[in-house]
Amino acid sequence: MFDKFKEEKGGEMTEERIEENVNEEESVETSTNNESTIGIGELMGKRAKLEEAIDYVGLMIKNLKDKRTMLEKDIEEESVDIKNLKEKLEKVSEYIDEENRGIQELADKRMKVENEADEVATIINNLRDKLSGIDTIVGEEGNKVRQIKESRDSVEN
Repeated sequence: MFDKFKEEKGGEMTEERIEENVNEEESVETSTNNESTIGIGELMGKRAKLEEAIDYVGLMIKNLKDKRTMLEKDIEEESVDIKNLKEKLEKVSEYIDEENRGIQELADKRMKVENEADEVATIINNLRDKLSGIDTIVGEEGNKVRQIKESRDSVEN
């Protein structure tokens, strides 16, 4: 009787209604036999079927509203989750940017230290050259002093 109203998801509810309505139909049929001569019984049967159909449609509407409410709730939860995820990703992005700035600062400091080390190496080389020049002069002067001593010693002897 309700096959045309059945839906896969709403089928359970109609089975309960069918059992209730079978009892009503039996009582309507007994009374309609007496009144069937003027057609009131048929009208009452049709009215009962229409009421059942209206109840079924109302139930379907309620189920649809419930499903829509659940979907809205799920969508809202997903929206909140996505917003939280987006905030976390923004924080991660900020952290990465901060780390990149820190790495760049370290690279700049290292470059300054390398430049200073190169300057120190240049100063050391210059001082080494000067010391080498002084050493050469001291060596030459030492040789001259020795020659003078030797020449004085040879003159004295």
